Amino acid sequence: MPDESRIEALRKRLQKDPGSIAFAQLAEEYRRAGSFDEAIEVCRAGLARHPGYLSARVTLGRALLEVGDVESAQRELSEVVRVAPENLSAIRGLADVHRTRGELPEALAQFKSAFEMASPDPTIEQIVRDLRRDAVAPSAAAPQAASVRRTVAYLERWLEAILADRRSRLYGAHA
Repeated sequence: MPDESRIEALRKRLQKDPGSIAFAQLAEEYRRAGSFDEAIEVCRAGLARHPGYLSARVTLGRALLEVGDVESAQRELSEVVRVAPENLSAIRGLADVHRTRGELPEALAQFKSAFEMASPDPTIEQIVRDLRRDAVAPSAAAPQAASVRRTVAYLERWLEAILADRRSRLYGAHA
């Protein structure tokens, strides 16, 4: 359930100071509340004044993806990654863009990149498991299914090795 009081406070803050960077927080609150069109509108207005505000670009990209504007979402998120290659939110957003398009190897590569940067993230692990399930499901429309299955299997083994290494480091440090 959205925090209407937070949204209202941020709206009032922007009314008092239209040049405030609080637009990014308001847009993110709208996005979380499922008000994607409002998030997009607030982001675009704020980015007209603050074009280099990367977290607002990530919010815009994520909201655009939610409304089905995949091309624009990819453009926004790619710009963030170009400027800040280690922006985990943008990398995950790009992975979602590829996933939405059914580009499973590309999605897995982006999630792999995110996984390398983040500590073990159960959300990313679950997404990889879901992608693996989707990739191995029979599909007559996917002639490259064998290649996708091989790629997914390789990435699964790779992710398991990273997890095992991180667990051994964690437990080894506390032993």
